[in-house]
Amino acid sequence: MDSWAFPAFWLETGALAEIWRAVQATAEQDQVWQVSALFVLSAGLLAFLARSQRRRIRTALFMFLGAVLLILGSAVAAGLGGVSAAKTIHGVGLLLGGFAIVKLASVFVFDVVLHAVHLSPDQILRDILVAFGYLGVGLSLLSRSGVSLSGLVATSAVMTGVIVFSLQDSLSSLLGGLVLEAEKSISVGDWVKIDQTVGRVVEMNWRHLTVETRNWETAIIPNSVLMKTQLTVLGRRSGQPTQLRRWVWFNVDFRIPPTEVIRVVTEALHAEPVEGAASEPKPNCVLMDFKESYCQYAARYWLADLPADDPTDSRVRGRIYFALQRAGIPLSVPAFTAFVEEQSLERKQLHHERDIQQRLGALNLVRVELFEKLNEEERRKLVERLRYAAFVKGEVMTRQGAEAHWLYILTKGSAEVTLSLASGENKRVSLLHAGDFFGEMSLLTGEPRSATVKALEDSECYRLDRQAFEDILRARPEITQHLSEVLARRQVELEAVRHDLDAAAQAKMIQHQQRSIFDSIYKLFKLGHSSKSQPK
Repeated sequence: MDSWAFPAFWLETGALAEIWRAVQATAEQDQVWQVSALFVLSAGLLAFLARSQRRRIRTALFMFLGAVLLILGSAVAAGLGGVSAAKTIHGVGLLLGGFAIVKLASVFVFDVVLHAVHLSPDQILRDILVAFGYLGVGLSLLSRSGVSLSGLVATSAVMTGVIVFSLQDSLSSLLGGLVLEAEKSISVGDWVKIDQTVGRVVEMNWRHLTVETRNWETAIIPNSVLMKTQLTVLGRRSGQPTQLRRWVWFNVDFRIPPTEVIRVVTEALHAEPVEGAASEPKPNCVLMDFKESYCQYAARYWLADLPADDPTDSRVRGRIYFALQRAGIPLSVPAFTAFVEEQSLERKQLHHERDIQQRLGALNLVRVELFEKLNEEERRKLVERLRYAAFVKGEVMTRQGAEAHWLYILTKGSAEVTLSLASGENKRVSLLHAGDFFGEMSLLTGEPRSATVKALEDSECYRLDRQAFEDILRARPEITQHLSEVLARRQVELEAVRHDLDAAAQAKMIQHQQRSIFDSIYKLFKLGHSSKSQPK
């Protein structure tokens, strides 16, 4: 046939006109143009109201466009004489159009109506309801086509059994997802433990649970597995904040009384909040077991920042270590460790003398204002009574208002001195560095701590008890005047911060405070009458 003969045939026979009439009839019968206009307007309105769901709306539009093309295409097939194919194409087009309407309706229901009343069903529930909507559309079209639904159900019973048997894992996951959704036992954001997997739930759907671990791993756990294993939701307790109890284990030799270990560790954990740990319930220390050569203890605290478990454990271990060091309580060593050293009287004396010289060199008490009036023998006596005390960064070394009997000399690190004002504000007074001392007022007068001192970094100190001063002051009471002068000046520095005093007021207060401190020292150390040597 000539290349121009084919279109001529169509024009002569009126085939194009016939097809066009079939398309118009189908469009009129199915109200294609009216439904299309309504669908497009609804999609545009939803795209404005639910902007986060534009992807779903776009998908629904493409589905509806495909449906319109299939319906019109069925008319073309009918015009060409393919009646059977036309019916099939028309049915698929109606089915796809129904699916598009269901998808668009789900956006209206879930993202407009329910969102307006502050309800947010999980994704799994949404997917299941949309699936039922698809099923309803399919059954409706089958019924409209004259198919007996009762007969369809009866004849498909065996096939349904085969499908259920072959897809039992998938159906188990689906049912598991429905149970989890209905019970609300877990939700997105929860920290969970499933077998050996610990992490945060980031997604829940009809097939699986997605968990992100602390190791930057993503675990995909089928819902069917969740229904067969134990699932623990971490940090959740009815009516309580999200926090998890943690255990930090350590061992101490039998020779140290458990009550002393528990007291030292508990005081260290209560002195200042540990970063990442909850303030309530308070941390505590307990004796857990007796081992071959040591006692096993556990410091228990509540983790408030669940992702930061190991870093918070590390901070608690540091707090324990430094507290035990200050108290002279060593951590246990393995029972099979043996130390062999010949200890003679001369050797012990040599070690003692070397230790004293190292302390004198490190402390350089001549440069410490409080001790500058002491002679060499008196300084040596003080050095022999010094006890090593270390503090971890952020730990409170002394607290305002507390009763204590220690003077501290900072040899390494730094600390800040803060004053708690009547307004509740904590104001920094000064910074301390190696060579500075604090706690002298409580040591020499018996008064409570006048300020709080906190370590700004890992720091080392030597601390001195009151008994060390008693022998020196009894032998040379005249030193009291120098001590009272130093203490008065340091005390007025704090008062100046609290009351914003000028230079004249400070000078007057120093004179008054010196007399008061002088009397307090005499009274505390029972040095007799102070009227003869009292400062003017």
